Amino acid sequence: MPPAPPITWEAALDPAVAPRLLRHPAIAARRAGPTRSAPLVLEWRNTPDGALAEAGLAVEEPRGGPPLLLHAIPPAAAIACPATPAWPAEGDPPTGATAVLATFLGRRATLALAEGVEARLLRGALRRGDDERPVARLALTGPAEAVAATMRDLAGTLPLLPPLASLAEEARALGAGTGVRAPRLGAPLLDPGMGVEDALRHVIGHLACVLAWHAPVAQAGRHPAGVHQMRVALRRLRSALRAFRPAVDGPALREADRRLKALAALLGPARDWDVFLGGLGAELAGALPGEARVTALLEAARARRDQAYANLADHLRGPAFRLLLWDLCALVACRPWQLERDDPVEEVAAGLLARRWRKITAAGEDIAALPDADFHALRLEAKRMRYLAELFAPLWGRKRGRRFLERLAAVQEQMGLANDAAVARALVAPLGTEGGSWATGLAEGWVLARSRRARSRAAKAWEELLKADPFWNQG
Repeated sequence: MPPAPPITWEAALDPAVAPRLLRHPAIAARRAGPTRSAPLVLEWRNTPDGALAEAGLAVEEPRGGPPLLLHAIPPAAAIACPATPAWPAEGDPPTGATAVLATFLGRRATLALAEGVEARLLRGALRRGDDERPVARLALTGPAEAVAATMRDLAGTLPLLPPLASLAEEARALGAGTGVRAPRLGAPLLDPGMGVEDALRHVIGHLACVLAWHAPVAQAGRHPAGVHQMRVALRRLRSALRAFRPAVDGPALREADRRLKALAALLGPARDWDVFLGGLGAELAGALPGEARVTALLEAARARRDQAYANLADHLRGPAFRLLLWDLCALVACRPWQLERDDPVEEVAAGLLARRWRKITAAGEDIAALPDADFHALRLEAKRMRYLAELFAPLWGRKRGRRFLERLAAVQEQMGLANDAAVARALVAPLGTEGGSWATGLAEGWVLARSRRARSRAAKAWEELLKADPFWNQG
């Protein structure tokens, strides 16, 4: 395979760390010339009616240099990753872009490194009127493998993370007095005719953006959505990595899957306690307000939840998570795998979906009578089927896959409720000594009744799913 084309990656860092960045051993060992530093003033402009920013675009104009039209948010069709927050846009900057969003005032230090890599460190502040935000960004440009290796060596010991937004988007947010817009959320959208390799790169890059976006919320523990959305993105990514293996595989992909699984093991307990406290725990508190034994049980559960979040936060602020994000970016840029076939993705997708469909429908029509272990295994297979169907359905048009996805979602929801009940039962069992055996027994009985109701509803939803026509078989 020919070498990957040159790339530019950006990293955001604490402005307090920036002064010592260029003395880092990973930079010193690669230094190939002197550091050149100069003042830098950048302005980002919008049209007076705001249409340019609304379209995700901005005009970036360095003082004394030509203006450049940028995608402040990567376009939907682009194969993006968290390390590439801004993209050059086609065409000339519009002459009517006169409204200044914000201005960067600071310095840019430039340094040549080994293997044709150039490092550029921006230090200063974004300003809009009296508002000011300190900024430090490192940009590396050069051969993909060399850029990835340099960034990885730095991130191993420094808190360098892919930026959540481009400087152009931060300028728009400062000017508008709002938060930055997410570059990618939800499930990735594949285009018909896209090759398998580019489809996999798109999926990895998109879901890496989603993981990076939700990580700060999960780390802070401010809202359950952070952990939940990270977990969904992680499951979608692992499902895709496994699904694409017949066409694209290699040690780097297998290692990424292993590390994603390790992250899942930390997200899981935090999410389980969130679901328990927001579901069964809230029901028990509402049904028996003021009951001291229930209160003690819930206090013990909150302590377990807090510990699960503390363990997750330690991981998310440490080097392992930083390196995972950079290595996911490297998969997109460097393509370190064996490509077995690069057919149009819909051809490969049809076969993958058909095999997964045969696997889950082998359970037969009556799933209500399945033993617990078999029911749980079927739930996992249905979840994997849903992730694949969500990923590939747009290749056949949204309308064609809608009914199938709706019925599959209904099955998964009811199976998920049944599983939540089973998880809750396992969670409360060890709390007997802390919350009391009476409260634990009450919770387990409550869970058992809920699980049986969910199982019955899941069986009815399953019957409806089996009547649906698989969208990938339609002519």
